Amino acid sequence: MYIMDSSAEEARAGLTGHVSTVQMLTLHRELLVSQVKSTQCIMDNLLQSGFLCIEDAEIIQRAATKTDQVRKILELVQRKGVQACEYFLYILYKVYDAYIDLQPWLKEINYQPPDFIRDIPVKNTDPISRYCEKLRHELGRDTRFIASYAQREETLLEELYTDTLMELLNDRNESLGHLEGLGQLLGEQGVFNSQAETVLVTGDAGVGKSILLQKLQRLWSKRELEQTDAMFFFKFRCRMFSTFKETDEISLRDLLFKYNCYPDQDVDNEVFSYILRFPEKVLFTFDGYDEIQADLDLVNVPEVVSPEERTHPLLVLINLLCGKLLNGSRKVLTARTGTDVQSRVIRKRVALRGFSPAHLQTYTNLHFKEQEHRDLVSVQLDASPHLCGLCSIPLFCWIVFKSFKHLRSVYDDFELPEACVTLTNIFLLLSEVFFSRGATPPPVLLKRNTRCPADTFRAGLRPLTAFSKLALLGMERGGFVFDQEEVASCGLTDDDLKVGFLRPVSRYDACENPSTFEFLHLTLQSFLAAFSLVLDEQASVGNILKFFTECSRRGNTSCLSCVVHCISGSSKPRGKDPFKTNEHLQYANLFLCGLLSKANADLLEHMVPAALLKRKRAVLKSYLSTSVRSHLRGLPLYNTEQEGSKVHVLPNFLWMLRCIFETGSKEVAQLTAKGITADYIKLGYCNVFSGDCSALNFVLQHRRKRLGVDMDNNNISDYGVKQLRPSFSKMTVVRLCVNQISDSSVEVLAEELIKHRVVEVLGLGSNKFTSMGGKYLASAIQKSTSIFDVGMWGNSIGDEGARAFAEALRNHPSLTNLSLSANGITSEGGRSLAEALKGNTMLRIFWLVQNELSDDVAPDMAELIRSNTGLSHLWLINNQLTVGGIRQLSEALSHNTSLKEISLKGNCLSEEEEKLFEAEGRLRFH
Repeated sequence: MYIMDSSAEEARAGLTGHVSTVQMLTLHRELLVSQVKSTQCIMDNLLQSGFLCIEDAEIIQRAATKTDQVRKILELVQRKGVQACEYFLYILYKVYDAYIDLQPWLKEINYQPPDFIRDIPVKNTDPISRYCEKLRHELGRDTRFIASYAQREETLLEELYTDTLMELLNDRNESLGHLEGLGQLLGEQGVFNSQAETVLVTGDAGVGKSILLQKLQRLWSKRELEQTDAMFFFKFRCRMFSTFKETDEISLRDLLFKYNCYPDQDVDNEVFSYILRFPEKVLFTFDGYDEIQADLDLVNVPEVVSPEERTHPLLVLINLLCGKLLNGSRKVLTARTGTDVQSRVIRKRVALRGFSPAHLQTYTNLHFKEQEHRDLVSVQLDASPHLCGLCSIPLFCWIVFKSFKHLRSVYDDFELPEACVTLTNIFLLLSEVFFSRGATPPPVLLKRNTRCPADTFRAGLRPLTAFSKLALLGMERGGFVFDQEEVASCGLTDDDLKVGFLRPVSRYDACENPSTFEFLHLTLQSFLAAFSLVLDEQASVGNILKFFTECSRRGNTSCLSCVVHCISGSSKPRGKDPFKTNEHLQYANLFLCGLLSKANADLLEHMVPAALLKRKRAVLKSYLSTSVRSHLRGLPLYNTEQEGSKVHVLPNFLWMLRCIFETGSKEVAQLTAKGITADYIKLGYCNVFSGDCSALNFVLQHRRKRLGVDMDNNNISDYGVKQLRPSFSKMTVVRLCVNQISDSSVEVLAEELIKHRVVEVLGLGSNKFTSMGGKYLASAIQKSTSIFDVGMWGNSIGDEGARAFAEALRNHPSLTNLSLSANGITSEGGRSLAEALKGNTMLRIFWLVQNELSDDVAPDMAELIRSNTGLSHLWLINNQLTVGGIRQLSEALSHNTSLKEISLKGNCLSEEEEKLFEAEGRLRFH
């Protein structure tokens, strides 16, 4: 028994004037009564340590409710004295998960257990808390390492994980800015449907969705995950739901415990009951919703609302996401871009956009420990915007860096791929590394001078053929997990499995038996499936088009189109479009184009008979040419009075461009350029990333006529702008709003504007450039006689940039529309603009919305108004003007005949003050 004498008790009781522990329990009694959910662990430890006796425990247990039991415990420990009260608090402190709701309170009161209490052991007998500890332990173990490209390699997550750009979207997929870190993923920022429970994280292949979830799981296991007090964390991969048979049935309990983490000592009833009572304490992650492949008829199956009801596992998943099961729990669901998930089940949307230049530099520094390699890689990346664009995708960057590191250790002359590198080249590089790793690396002094990829592939042809056959088998049946029988049937041996294409995964049957395999990444499986089509000498030549054919097939009668009706916005049959289908099939088509390109002929002729390779290339080229014509004819074309004929392409157009770029075919590129007959092409919201700009440029360079190009709301970044450099000479409209563009690429664009002087409309709103970028553009605009419309809203050019624009505006011969809204411009910058505009007779519309203009700028604006220059619309919405400043503007209007409106909504006026200006109808406050 641990009992202090009375003198020690008095000293601890707070005779120095502080609140004693006994008093503290009285002060916070109701908080403790409401937040202590488990009494058994407290009673067990108080009994074990001698602070309570058997009779006390019986008194507590006779209480009718849990809250009454807590009150009895508090009464008894307070009666026992300070040490019993201290030990009571120490139990709450030590058994963290059982009393997780009280941890903020313990921090608030700055609780630190005294030394004499730390010597008294606390045993966790709470089944809920013990299960939470087990979950944290297993998640911590499972997330410690990043899955590497060889089974024998291990890389700690903390040593290589790098954040990517996380763009917050509203329910219309419009940008709301960016999250500053992973901790904000589960927060309230950007929530557009508070009744829903699922955070949807989307992104392209390889952009880092899975590793983001791994980092999230890792943080929770270490109690470092912000914005959540989740006690339970269950992780699932959606592809597991494709492995179940049509007759398989499970309940929610099975899903949690048999397919994730089972409670010890057969106490799942108590744990499950707690989860059902407090679903808000549960966090799920479901990775890869787009990977669900099934063939079940579940159209008429009713909703699942009972946690004990057994039904098909896919129905359990769908009803969890819909909130029919375990309503109140939180979920994070990942899916590739374009996957249909209806907004009514989505709480918030986050789109992963890959590495920014700063992220890429961080990743480079983490990946290469030697300064020599860092410098070498940085120099080569800086020399190739296209390669930088590809490396903005974490998976592709990882392949390039790992390949560089390995091949640099083997060959003296190895450098990163050239600027014209395609995605196929990157995966060929990875494959070369896989096969070259089989041999023992030579000592540094014995490095070879040159490398011969053809020799490496020829030596690895047998296993390459076997891996490719397995990949194709999976793609044909819509499967991503393979059992040992399938692996063996393709001719793969145990030694082959060490190469690195495949990795073992635990079976989805709760047996912990690593007898199933999957490819390192789904995109790698697509690459190898395409390789199989190329290598196959038995099938007909036309067989290489099988995935193009699959893409153009009408409809999809699989269960997914039926089951996901409750969370998907579309179950309509797909139209005939060779560039629209599941993304893994699109990648297979893309890699087929790359493998059959003339650039790779020298490599493949060592593996496929030259005559057969030529026939396959001819079939593909013919199909592409025909499909391109068909696709371009089907694009919606409409005419506008100002911009001429206009075409708004669909996202599938992007896959067409990617395939053409992979072929490297000048003939097909020319055909595509000729087929774009419109004067204006809109690529807004098409998910264009920086690496795609080389593909667009590859086609546009063959266009003879000039055209307008709208690429608003994509992710082209600085790398993309630099890749588009050769095409700016052909563009009359350049719209690049919401694209992560910073000062470095604005400088490049400004140089092209000065060089060619053909751009008429320039849109650069909501990007990332500062006063420096503002000065670059202002200088270019000043020298242009063609430009008439400039949209610069939502950047950070400030007063310095405003002064540069003032110089550009002075006597400008063509500019009629200008927006400098939301640019941090104060009255100082406003005065410069107003002064310059007094000498400008061309500008008609000027937006200075959402800046920091105060009454200090009013006299200068009044002078501008009196000058009667021809300005017709002046928007000063959401600034800091008061009634005094607006009075000056109102008085000046009496001398102006050209202004049609001055919009002043959102300034510092009351409704009564607004009424003072009712007589001047051109002042708009609403």
